[in-house]
Amino acid sequence: MKMGFRWYGEGNDTVSLDDIRQIPGVQTVVWSLHHKQAGEVWEEAEIAAEIATITGLTDEHRSRGVTKTLDAEVVESVNVHESIKLGTTVLGMSRDEAIANYVTTIERLGRAGVKVVCYNFMPVFDWLRTDLFHPLPDGSTALFYDQKVVDGLTPEKLIADMAAGTGALTMPGWEPERLAHFAELNEAYQGVTHGDMYAHYKYFLDAVIPTCEEYDVKLGVHPDDPAFDLFGWPRVVSTKDDLATVLSLNDSVYNGLTLCLGSFSSNPEAAAVDAVRTFMDRIHFTHVRNIKHLPGGSFTEVGHRASEGSVDTIGIMKAYAEAGFTGYVRPDHGRHLWDENTTRRPRPGYGLYDRALGTQYLLGLWDAFRS
Repeated sequence: MKMGFRWYGEGNDTVSLDDIRQIPGVQTVVWSLHHKQAGEVWEEAEIAAEIATITGLTDEHRSRGVTKTLDAEVVESVNVHESIKLGTTVLGMSRDEAIANYVTTIERLGRAGVKVVCYNFMPVFDWLRTDLFHPLPDGSTALFYDQKVVDGLTPEKLIADMAAGTGALTMPGWEPERLAHFAELNEAYQGVTHGDMYAHYKYFLDAVIPTCEEYDVKLGVHPDDPAFDLFGWPRVVSTKDDLATVLSLNDSVYNGLTLCLGSFSSNPEAAAVDAVRTFMDRIHFTHVRNIKHLPGGSFTEVGHRASEGSVDTIGIMKAYAEAGFTGYVRPDHGRHLWDENTTRRPRPGYGLYDRALGTQYLLGLWDAFRS
């Protein structure tokens, strides 16, 4: 198992590579080119420059005796254009053009040494929360989902609220360039069924997987977040049965999962440990985090420790340890602690401190179960 830590790039993150390098056990920086829109080709020079930034040490580092290096083997994410999900031309791009660009990007990432690419297949919106800095009883803040608020919101109001809460930092899944065309997207999804989405999904996988196999890049789909339909749009990566269906669309091991246990567990009926054990041989990347279920379908993010919430993070890490998991793992959606609620306000869910604490909790469990 290799421990990773998500980083959004120079000038786009309150966390630095120096911060990440000092977290014991972290080997992999989980990265992306966050200025690229879904459907765009990633240029070789851009890829090489970002990887060099992540993996390199400067003379200043060496003068301080720094020798630890990080790898850049996991990308999160190469976003899937809406035309692929819809199976038709939308936002000025055809499905086949978007797939051709995706294939080119996968080839270039493979040549650069990337081993896993995370993506999602959620329609219109990516992850969804109603409060980005919700106060918790210990004085920290965290991401929060209030079902009653969602029930009373229009998608247009939600887009405006998210834009207002992110500041100058990019928010993957909520790109203003794409959501400026929300009316077109909303119209395009009218009448699209779950069955339609799976058919379009299979078309995508069958087109992309041969390149993944050739260049040794495993795809890992991220579960829907939250793991149920929203605003009438069909979500198809929500339940255990959905995950099995997605894996059956293309039998290649390169068609796999980024099993985010927090997202998967946002449905209170989900059994996270069972999912880990069931799909172990197709899990290439996993996010281990905790949420606490509240009445009425609401939930809040909490610390990674199992007793803090509703997700059995102990059982999850035990399952990975017993299987000798060789993929990548990262903590996820930490609370905002200490000066992150005052002078060092981070991207929501992606501060330094609680995610660093999370790595140590997860590695401690791994070490205990592997010993």
